[in-house]
Amino acid sequence: MAGRTWFRDRRGAGAYEKGLWELREGLASRISELEALLRSKTARDGMPAEGQALASEAFKELEEARKTLRHDHRRRLPAAHLAVAQTRFDTAHTLMLRLSPLDEVTAMMPGLVAYVREHLPVNDERRVQVEEIALAIRSGTALQEIQRQVVVDAVAVARQSHLRENLRVRSFTYVVYGMAVALSVIVTLVALFGALAPDTVPLCFRPEKIGVVCPTASDMSSASTQPDGDIDDLYAMVASRWDYPVVVFTGIVAAAVAAATSLRRIKGTSTPYNVPVALALLKLPTGALTAVLGLLLMRGEFVPGLQALDSSAQIVAWAVIFGYAQQLFTKLVDNQAQTVLNSVGGPHNAPGKPARDPQAPAG
Repeated sequence: MAGRTWFRDRRGAGAYEKGLWELREGLASRISELEALLRSKTARDGMPAEGQALASEAFKELEEARKTLRHDHRRRLPAAHLAVAQTRFDTAHTLMLRLSPLDEVTAMMPGLVAYVREHLPVNDERRVQVEEIALAIRSGTALQEIQRQVVVDAVAVARQSHLRENLRVRSFTYVVYGMAVALSVIVTLVALFGALAPDTVPLCFRPEKIGVVCPTASDMSSASTQPDGDIDDLYAMVASRWDYPVVVFTGIVAAAVAAATSLRRIKGTSTPYNVPVALALLKLPTGALTAVLGLLLMRGEFVPGLQALDSSAQIVAWAVIFGYAQQLFTKLVDNQAQTVLNSVGGPHNAPGKPARDPQAPAG
């Protein structure tokens, strides 16, 4: 039951949470931590009314985040509650940064700068200013109120960028799942059509005009008994209703092996959207289709010299090859998936040269 959390909805019916349990509990712990920090700040004497108002709004955001984590809405998309709760938590944290004393914000500057660098591009003006402020603080300059506003604004924008990165991963995953479902439907229809009408487009070959060979049957006497017969009639006589299902199943098995092999290049992700599983599911129906289409191309003499397979074993072997060959087509999807995963945290955010304090002496 790993990765799921038991909860009860508003009507009392039991259900399983579809998000990652670890991410949910980690965010819940951070909410409790931030709430404790806010309570300690509001307990201090002398907090201005403006700070009390900010703290009150922060408490409301944290409570909304807790409600969202309960995931008691049946129509909510899987793992979407984590993104919403994270947004609520980020808002509360931003409010805490605005009401905290400047010396506390100064102590948090290394983490804030690291977060901004992770999610904002190098040439973003807000990131540049935050790095300059951090460099000035490192040199002994005290943080000013106007500088705090710049830092908080940059952190808020970085959080929005992080949310968009995760939403891109979710969108890509759903597109891949959708394509896998569509291709699975097509594969099912192809297999049913081949089973119900095997003589319409048979997957058969006539090696050197000595007989007819199909994936699950063969007849080497058909050429001698009907030497002048129409080739399509000969195929229809030998074709079996199991030809298409066997080829489809063989292509799926070969694609499954290819999927297991390709996963070695896909890195893990901390997002609640399982991209590697979506890619593996896409490969299965694709392998089935490439196996069928590849044999049809060979039957139509599209590949010179390979149009006369002389045994059922050879036909099945070529179905394995064509099923595995789907990797040539899905490799582009694999590359795009890795690009999308790398974008979480910023594909262009490799630390560059640190910003130079404009007031520091040259050299």
